Amino acid sequence: MDKKTLQERFTELDGVLDAMEKPDVSLEDSFALYQKGMQLVKEANESIDRIEKEMQILSEE
Repeated sequence: MDKKTLQERFTELDGVLDAMEKPDVSLEDSFALYQKGMQLVKEANESIDRIEKEMQILSEE
């Protein structure tokens, strides 16, 4: 996984959604965009989980 920030992932996900909404996007491109979007969602969730764990550690100290 690369070192993108959570905000960068959300921005990229917005771009994927915009691309998928274009009327001339092919089925193949839609599928590739969907896969990219799902990967970004997975990475974002992992980042959020990591941040939540760090917050719990800090609040326990």
